[in-house]
Amino acid sequence: MKWPTADEMHALVPLPEGYRLERFELGHVAGLIAGIKAWYPEISVGVNSGYLREDYYLNRVYLEGKNDRDIIVFPITFKGKLVGMWTVEREIDSLAIYGRFLVIAPEHRGANLAGIMMKGADALGRSMGAAFLYALATLRIPQAQRVLESTGYRLLGFFPGYDREEISSGVVKRVYQAVYAKLLVPESEILRPHPKNMTPTSSALFAMLFADSPVANT
Repeated sequence: MKWPTADEMHALVPLPEGYRLERFELGHVAGLIAGIKAWYPEISVGVNSGYLREDYYLNRVYLEGKNDRDIIVFPITFKGKLVGMWTVEREIDSLAIYGRFLVIAPEHRGANLAGIMMKGADALGRSMGAAFLYALATLRIPQAQRVLESTGYRLLGFFPGYDREEISSGVVKRVYQAVYAKLLVPESEILRPHPKNMTPTSSALFAMLFADSPVANT
């Protein structure tokens, strides 16, 4: 589960002309913090609010050639100007990639960068030997849900009150999150559950979510 270099990422996730995934450096931190505050102020609290703090980058984010950490950040530029950020986390023991956070400046959201990144997550995961991708999407706006669904992610359910968001000035509430996932390995590598090991409730939900992956018969 070794992170690709920035140069390798350009081949794995080709972007439209003028756009580029940059190698993260500490010099990006101030610009990323200012950009995220402007592009997506709702995350002033909650699970991704760490990206608004300098210490988070210093202590948790991977720096190519300098440390080996489980969170990587890709600043996104357009003709040299910072216009977004994509960050993912690896889970080495489960061979999984968690799509933590993707934010694009509003004036660049028509370039379909989110869809390209989600497709690029497949290439990233496969290059690292990952077997599983997953992400959470807010239910306050539909855009992230649409992107995940259009790029082959399966909706598995909802986390009730998992995260926090500032829904209006000074008002913070816990919010629902949609849970999406995608397998990067064939079904032949998956152990399907046996009915005797499932409660009626879990069996019914499994049948609804995985009609194309039946419960084992033996």
